[in-house]
Amino acid sequence: MAKPEVKALDSRAKVIIAACQMIGEDPSSTLSVRAVAARAGVSMGSLRHHFPTQRALRDAVLETIYDVVAADDQIIHDTSVPVRDRLAQCLRQMFAPGVGEEARQAWIKVFEGFIVPEPTADTRQAYMALDVEGRRRVEHWLAVLANEGVLRPGDRIQQARFLTTVCTGLSIERALPAEDSILHTETETLYAAVDAVLKTSL
Repeated sequence: MAKPEVKALDSRAKVIIAACQMIGEDPSSTLSVRAVAARAGVSMGSLRHHFPTQRALRDAVLETIYDVVAADDQIIHDTSVPVRDRLAQCLRQMFAPGVGEEARQAWIKVFEGFIVPEPTADTRQAYMALDVEGRRRVEHWLAVLANEGVLRPGDRIQQARFLTTVCTGLSIERALPAEDSILHTETETLYAAVDAVLKTSL
């Protein structure tokens, strides 16, 4: 019996696979268009045909990683939920787990790993990989919202950096002593950050 013919990958699929592999090997990769084209074995013209800008390539790769590889990323696509609630729920995934002692222990590990010791090239590289991966995840959520036309115009990388900075601060706050309900004040701050990047009419 003849084996079924396997359809060859088109150039777009080759580019996506190559770029995903590059991020898998080095989460801090900037996805140089030239390097991705070389890795995929396609011409620069072919890559530019499918992805006219580096941003278009980056968005497609993030969509593949978080929609295909990370199956738990359905919140951002659930249009039955108000957009600000969707983004806020996604951002909560960036926080240290729990509150109080649990959050304190999580941050102690971060401080012991990256702040207490003298910085080395290895610790810098390890931290930067985590930081870049976190921002990429937020950029992906923002890309989904941009496609829906609900994101405020602006530099998406800067918006992602702003939101991850807010999340880092809220995550540390979970580990600190607090008088008020930490989850209540956290939610207020989180929604204020979300509203800063969404269109005001929402």
